[in-house]
Amino acid sequence: MNIHEYQAKEILKKYGVAVQEGQVATTPDEAVKAAEAMKELYNSDWVVLKSQIHAGGRGKGKIVGTEQRGVALAKNHGQVAEIAKNLLGNVLVTIQTGPKGKKVNKVLVAQDVYYPGASEPKEYYMSVLLDRSKAQNVIIYTTEGGMDIEEVAHNSPKKIHKEWIDPLVGLQPFQARKIAFNLGLTGKANKEMVAFVTSLYTAYNAIDASMFEINPVLKTSDDRILAVDGKVGLDDNALYRHPDLLALRDLDEEDPAEVEAGEYDLNYVQLDGNVGCMVNGAGLAMATMDIIKLSGGEPANFLDVGGTANAERVEKAMRIILKDDKVKAILINIFGGIVRCDRVAQGVVDAYKNIGEIPVPIIVRLQGTNAVEAKKLIDESGLKVRSAIALKEAADLVEEVLR
Repeated sequence: MNIHEYQAKEILKKYGVAVQEGQVATTPDEAVKAAEAMKELYNSDWVVLKSQIHAGGRGKGKIVGTEQRGVALAKNHGQVAEIAKNLLGNVLVTIQTGPKGKKVNKVLVAQDVYYPGASEPKEYYMSVLLDRSKAQNVIIYTTEGGMDIEEVAHNSPKKIHKEWIDPLVGLQPFQARKIAFNLGLTGKANKEMVAFVTSLYTAYNAIDASMFEINPVLKTSDDRILAVDGKVGLDDNALYRHPDLLALRDLDEEDPAEVEAGEYDLNYVQLDGNVGCMVNGAGLAMATMDIIKLSGGEPANFLDVGGTANAERVEKAMRIILKDDKVKAILINIFGGIVRCDRVAQGVVDAYKNIGEIPVPIIVRLQGTNAVEAKKLIDESGLKVRSAIALKEAADLVEEVLR
């Protein structure tokens, strides 16, 4: 589960990570009030307005039809109101949102931390995640902050450092010091970075995160270390232990079809193809998507109905698939191990009757327990459903209906 920057920063603060302060706003008036609060705290009219969407690249992204960036500096309250008006309620397109973009419902009004001082501010990159190949957590960091990490990895791979951490032992003090040293920090900044890294890793473990990404981590002109941005991914499988974090979920940022599927415990991911998939088991789902590609089609979704593919779940899954107007055919591919194929077949028939006229051809491939009985049930139903038992047979039928 992803959360917004302002929510991520609240979590980081809770565990002692120093962050760029700010207040969230949903209207231009609220944004101005937030800017006034920032002035009282930091004695500066300058604030940064940041669009709150679940996507990166906001600083380079633009509001549709304008030159307004997703992150902008305001030097007075008049500019705050103007920028907030341009952002709120409008669609922001970034490199990660794709051309559709995402609607901005909230902005973070944050303090300007790039103030003049004894030295120039310096940006770093830091992330914490699991390295599955080593079965250890890893802190990835570089002096090239404020840039896409992929770009740094491509152009300057030697500038990227990694520090692996045994989860049974935890982050050791010498490792935090090593990170600060590799970033070239001395004096106060070095000590602050050691504390920053230690608190960041503590937070990562405490909330069962799947990823932390802080880009940039800023060394201010007076040698403070701050998280200026914050991207936090939470492990869905551990959210039952963190009801407070589950409450941070923003359904407006998620695909409506995926949200609906989640309500029925269906594993669904929207794609851009023309053949809807309904499968039991993630591995079989991936194989089914390969079949569709080889047959000249494109998968419209990933949908795993799980091991309990009864009539009700099949019907709900089919209704979700049919909401995608790009779907030109549906391939149902079920392996009957725990579930009997004839029960799934009956579910398909019942779903077809309950939904009414279905405008696209349906191909049902059932293999395993009672597969022969299931094929007979579908063939004798009188419905516009094509049945198959062999995988190749199903692929040929997909190719046929797409012609």
